[in-house]
Amino acid sequence: MASINDIMVDITPQVLLKAYACGIFPMAESAEDSALYWIEPERRGILPLDSIHVPRRLARTIRQEQFEIRVDNDFEAVIDGCAEPQPGRQTTWINKRIRTLYGELFELGHCHTIEMWRDGKLLGGLYGVRLGGAFFGESMFSRERDASKIALIYLAARLKFGGFSLLDTQFLTEHLVRFGAMEVSRETFQRQLDRALLGGGEFSKLSAGCSGSFVLQLVSQTSNTGCSTA
Repeated sequence: MASINDIMVDITPQVLLKAYACGIFPMAESAEDSALYWIEPERRGILPLDSIHVPRRLARTIRQEQFEIRVDNDFEAVIDGCAEPQPGRQTTWINKRIRTLYGELFELGHCHTIEMWRDGKLLGGLYGVRLGGAFFGESMFSRERDASKIALIYLAARLKFGGFSLLDTQFLTEHLVRFGAMEVSRETFQRQLDRALLGGGEFSKLSAGCSGSFVLQLVSQTSNTGCSTA
């Protein structure tokens, strides 16, 4: 694990995208640490888009449409939420440089958010990086039960509808395993990434106003008809 500070002083969004294309991503030791480190796990977590499992109780909650779904609405609020202490995680790797870099990627259209709102309050969500037909999940948070899980399902539906072929979760967690996430070797991941980069993905193709039932249909089937922004 090499420090970005040891390799180059001025990392740009363009350099960051090139790193993602090589299967590498940055992290910090803590919010107080100004350094960033390149990470390239030997075992990589992915969530296969053609075999996502939605638990029955969660599917019922999604159909109830308890949240207003917003996309790319408030990046700063989402990254603030992701940096908050969570059960089992009292510290964060999101430091000032991470906030700045991914904020710049957001402005360039390569970083996206899925947001769960109710009564003007952000209750959960996630953000990640889009490159070709690959999406790299960075972080998620929840201030209410199931909010981050629903954001993940809405993300998966959006990726399937938009023609993406790879959803990178970086690491494998018990939370993600429930949805069908798995580990692959570094070499297998890079092969999948190379294929995904040759293709394209249209993140904005799916309307944020799609019903929960349609989102579940998208996740469980290969159909990509209806509810587009065209």
